[in-house]
Amino acid sequence: WEAERNMTQVNSPPSATARGDRIAKWLARSGVTSRRDAERMIAEGRVRLNGAVVTHPATFVDAADIVQVDQNVVSAPDRTRLWRYHKPDGLVTTHRDPEDRPTVFDSLPPGLPRVISVGRLDLNSEGLLLLTNDGELARRLELPSNGWIRHYRVRVFGVVDERMLASLAKGSEFEGVRYGPIEAHLDSSRGDNAWLTVSLREGKNREIRKVMRGLNLHVSRLIRTSYGPFQLGTLSRGELEEVTGKVIREQVPGLVGGKTSRRA
Repeated sequence: WEAERNMTQVNSPPSATARGDRIAKWLARSGVTSRRDAERMIAEGRVRLNGAVVTHPATFVDAADIVQVDQNVVSAPDRTRLWRYHKPDGLVTTHRDPEDRPTVFDSLPPGLPRVISVGRLDLNSEGLLLLTNDGELARRLELPSNGWIRHYRVRVFGVVDERMLASLAKGSEFEGVRYGPIEAHLDSSRGDNAWLTVSLREGKNREIRKVMRGLNLHVSRLIRTSYGPFQLGTLSRGELEEVTGKVIREQVPGLVGGKTSRRA
């Protein structure tokens, strides 16, 4: 009877009286992955609840339930935590790299819980990267509706046309791809090398590098100095610093007691 009850729970949509978090959200809050990737794992049959394969992403998880991903038991979500990390260049922002390059997560100090990144910085970029043990928080911090500005210091090689830089504020199109408004200003130049301050709200993959290439400028260094209200500050390369729960609650409405609200 018990096995039949578990199969019924796992393979049927939840009732109105179900409690706890939906399993995709529970996995995200546990720091396993994002909610979207958790739903993909469920579709691939990689997630089990109390020994039975989960087939419905809206299945609810209670405190006494045992959840497994790829046969490994997943610990229940901890309190929501967030860290500022100064990513050096030469590291990829992924848990597993098919080319076996060093990753951000390989470089983190021992004893840290499993974390995921808020957005990414590519291999050759450096600067502020936010890390969290809560995939739901990561999703919320990445939402375009936040309107958070991301600031970068960018070193370029080439002749800078300040009028062309200013025109990026109206949006631009290069190689058939439309990009949103970018604020870019010349800070200093010496010969063919210049430093720019670049700000944007929502960035596509390698957007700054591609847009600068459209202006005949080659990016030789790219440093993210802020992500919304969170600043790189004086963090040294490779340094990690936890953000206090008070600051997280102030910047992310809907956090209750250090955890993401179930209504989020």
